[in-house]
Amino acid sequence: MKTLFRLLAGSSLFLPAITLADELNGADTAWILTSTALVLFMTIPGLSLFYAGLVRNKNVLSVLMQCFAITCVASVVWMVCGYSLAFSDGGSANSFIGSLDNVFLANVGEDSLSGTIPESVFVMFQMTFAIITPALIYGGFAERVKFSAVMLFSIFWLLAVYVPVTHWVWGGGWLGERGLLDFAGGTVVHITAAVAALVAAVVIGPRRGFPQTAMPPHNMTMTVTGAGMLWVGWFGFNAGSALAANGDAGMAMLVTHLSAAAGSIAWMSMEWVRFGKPSVLGIVTGMVAGLGTITPASGFVGPGGALVIGLTAGVVCFFATQFIKRTLKIDDSLDVFPVHGVGGMLGTLFAGIFASDQLGVFSGQGYNEGMTMGSQVGVQLLGIGATFVYTAIVTFILLKLVGMMVGGLRVTAEQETEGLDIVLHDERGYDI
Repeated sequence: MKTLFRLLAGSSLFLPAITLADELNGADTAWILTSTALVLFMTIPGLSLFYAGLVRNKNVLSVLMQCFAITCVASVVWMVCGYSLAFSDGGSANSFIGSLDNVFLANVGEDSLSGTIPESVFVMFQMTFAIITPALIYGGFAERVKFSAVMLFSIFWLLAVYVPVTHWVWGGGWLGERGLLDFAGGTVVHITAAVAALVAAVVIGPRRGFPQTAMPPHNMTMTVTGAGMLWVGWFGFNAGSALAANGDAGMAMLVTHLSAAAGSIAWMSMEWVRFGKPSVLGIVTGMVAGLGTITPASGFVGPGGALVIGLTAGVVCFFATQFIKRTLKIDDSLDVFPVHGVGGMLGTLFAGIFASDQLGVFSGQGYNEGMTMGSQVGVQLLGIGATFVYTAIVTFILLKLVGMMVGGLRVTAEQETEGLDIVLHDERGYDI
């Protein structure tokens, strides 16, 4: 018996450690640290290069500068009060916004935990989401806005739109209480950013010459490089939102990849049929559409649902792009709303459908107790509508306020013609 006991005791050294709910888990921590780096990689350099390649060469540095500067400003805002207002418990009487308990991260210490990971890691992971969201907005009014206006708007918008909506959905607010399914940011990131971009494009007006003058991307190699970085970084965005190294993270990564691939194929096919040739711009835009659309559903659906979501995203977002620019003639410069906005709304709705475990090969993880497909879809529509309306109203007010503060949002006509690189930064992207 003593020999058997020693063998059993020795073998336990090779078994995985059992971790309690409020105990630090090394595997979870390592994965979220990795995911945090991946999400930041999405903004710098991923989104920066993706956007920079899409504009004209006289504005390439201005795009890179905006993304870099927004990263810096958003990080400080998040540390000062953004995290506290989004995730600190505001009490049951306040489901709109959090408290100021963690201003300047006052109570975030080396030993404080958020679930099974250090709270510092959770703060940093969520910070990367707060960074990329206002950076996405810039694509709606690129090539024509003052740098000072972009900086002020980004600060105000983070506090007035992003932080409250984050609290509604993930911080214990009213949409989360109602059971909204948004795994990684369909409402919090994509709808808010895209609606803000659309409102800004309308308020600021189109670029000089739009839509008569062709404004093709100046460097598709740069755009494809950025797109590849976005695809890889998105695994941290979606799979990292499981906040653990587990099956949820694994499935989120799998469905994210499948949706991106399906979105690329669908958009490329639509172009091939309609215009006779598939374009590189089309296939990478379809990828972004597939990624944005699967984001809210990534932790709730299975591979079959992800395939449908990606294919639908490629088709619907393709037509949305044509409608916004050719029918409505809105100069959403880099197609933020038709790709991220339409995709985010579509994915949030599909999360309420394909999360069902009663759809055979298209089944997902199942609804929360007491929820049916009808009730879940109702909550999803409520989340979409509330986020859309709130973001549109507050963004419009902020744009008018910032415009008064800096003497107008736009650069002059002459400055726009010369290019923002020289006008705003006294530098050129290319000196050939």
